[in-house]
Amino acid sequence: MMKETAVEKIHQLEKFGSILGLERMTSLMELLGNPERDLKVIHVAGTNGKGSVCRYIYSVLQEAGYRCGLYTSPFLEVFSERIEFNGEYISDGDLEKYTDIVMEKVSEMTSGGQDSPTEFEVITAVAFLYFKEKGTDFVVLEVGLGGTGDSTNVVENPLVSVIASISYDHMDRLGNTLTEIAGEKAGIIKKGCPVVTSAGVEEALQVLRKKSEELGCEYRETYETPYTLKDKSLGGTVFNVKILDTNYEDMKISMLGEHQVKNAICALTAIEVLKDKKDIEVEKSAIYSGMAKAKQIGRLEVMSSQVERPLVLIDGAHNSAGAAALKRAVKELCPTGHILMVTGMLADKDTDSIVGEFMEITHEFIATEPDNPRKMDAEALKRKIESFGGRAHVAENIAGAVALAEERKNNYDVILYGGSLYLIGQVRSLLRLHRGEK
Repeated sequence: MMKETAVEKIHQLEKFGSILGLERMTSLMELLGNPERDLKVIHVAGTNGKGSVCRYIYSVLQEAGYRCGLYTSPFLEVFSERIEFNGEYISDGDLEKYTDIVMEKVSEMTSGGQDSPTEFEVITAVAFLYFKEKGTDFVVLEVGLGGTGDSTNVVENPLVSVIASISYDHMDRLGNTLTEIAGEKAGIIKKGCPVVTSAGVEEALQVLRKKSEELGCEYRETYETPYTLKDKSLGGTVFNVKILDTNYEDMKISMLGEHQVKNAICALTAIEVLKDKKDIEVEKSAIYSGMAKAKQIGRLEVMSSQVERPLVLIDGAHNSAGAAALKRAVKELCPTGHILMVTGMLADKDTDSIVGEFMEITHEFIATEPDNPRKMDAEALKRKIESFGGRAHVAENIAGAVALAEERKNNYDVILYGGSLYLIGQVRSLLRLHRGEK
């Protein structure tokens, strides 16, 4: 009988769902010797942009010579994407090793009558244990869902708490108003730990300000930080900005869209706060090179050469704010292009708002389905697109959608794949396979 892989062992816990709350995670950490207490953590929450903010900070710290860990979710193509150390995904051997250690403690919990940790809690525990054993200098830790009851929130003393944008998503878990959602995100704010936020909505900011003041935290908002755009193209964006007392002229980032400038400024502010606290030492040259090298797969990523036509872009715009950011970016980068959009969504998202934003990009679509039980039926998505005045063809699966787009590509300047991350991950694998990439 074949031995189960680490991923199969972890996936067995899917049946417990995604349950917010720290009781199970706290017990599991205690059984593991609380490895999270030995880590220096930069904790990052937010509705959109938190993955990019994490990537910028992680890249800069690596350029400065630090041994860095990065924990993110979800993965796009391979499970090990979620746990990264010094630019490399966790190896299969290490994933197996640390999963076995964690699952042994899970068995102790359940045999003692405690509730089983969830899948996400086990993955988080694996990451903490792995990063401690690797002798990690810093861990850039992305919140999975919300903040207060997220498994990453067992971290008691982060070096800085970063909260990126706040908008509507996961309302069934986090609340129906931005005030409620901000309250959940604010759960990662800890006594005396600095707070940096790029949230731009006043009702959310009021919550973050109050919580930071109550806990005696240095607090900085970055959304209104002035900057000057110098250049924007498919090769990246160049801008000038002053962060605290440091001028950054001709700062280049490779991630596309002006919303990435906001994310970059948030990350730069967190870096300056860490410098001021003497938590890190980093030369300005390392900041420039780290910011330029930072890339987030599946987020407005160019999947063709820039001289090819059609241009092929992919983006995991899975909620209304993400769809709006994608719309603005595509209008900036491809203002006159004839665009075919391939999309698939989860049925529990605000699909009306997402489709409304996508309709401002193009009226021509291929509707398909993400590989997820929560998927929206492709025929239902087609009808919704048509109700907004668009035209849509249906592909029953993702491979069929990619093949149909390939058939029609000569009629378009841009092929844009956008929607659920569960769609984008498979699309990315298929496109790379077609190009002969590993």
